[in-house]
Parts: sequence; C-alpha cells; structure tokens
Amino acid sequence: VQLQASGGGLVQAGGSLRLSCVASRRTFGRYSMGWFRQAPGKERELIAAVSWSGGSTYYASSVKGRFAIFRDNTKNTVDLQMNSLNPEDTAIYLCAAQRGTDYWEAFRYDIWGQGTQVTVSS
Repeated sequence: VQLQASGGGLVQAGGSLRLSCVASRRTFGRYSMGWFRQAPGKERELIAAVSWSGGSTYYASSVKGRFAIFRDNTKNTVDLQMNSLNPEDTAIYLCAAQRGTDYWEAFRYDIWGQGTQVTVSS
C-alpha cells in the first residue's frame, strides 16, 4: 500500500487543521492506520491510531481531547482533525499503516507516507 498525506500548513495558536491520508490499495480496510509526528530534535511519536474497522482508536495524552482520527474504508482515507492547536504541535506529521490489529503499538507500523508540515504560530 502507498500512502499520500496532505493538509498541513501554517495556523495560529487555537486554530484547527485537518490532515488527510489516502491509501492506494483496495485492501485498505485490513490495515491499522496511525498518525505520527516528529518535531525537530524529538523522537517520532504515535499520536493517533485507528483499528481496521474504525471502531477503536488510540490517542497520545498530548493530543487527547483535541485531535480526532477518522477512517473511511470506502474511500481509502484516514483523516486527522486537529483542534486547539498550540506551538508545541509544530512538527512533520506522517500517516502510517500496518497489517496487524494492535493499532496502538507504534513499533508495528512499517508502511509510511511522506510527511506534511504543520506549523503553529503563537
């Protein structure tokens, strides 16, 4: 599967952005999907993930209550709605996939899209 992310940009603190990731394969529904981010000088972090069906989700504590992950298996997409953004959210955001069902496990993700830059100004 190939992944293509979009939707990054520059936003003021308190604003919102929606990232989208499109997958190339019809078997998209058999992949756990996740959104990671990597800020300069920091490790890559799994911030949101969703199960095959979309019925179960995971959020890192740093984004819980502000971000929401959605998948549409009919369109092969997984979106990340980001609200109440703050400068600490500035990072490159990447979507990723894995064939396992343990969607919350960051180390299992082995298929990566290109990153999209999100910059939050204060």
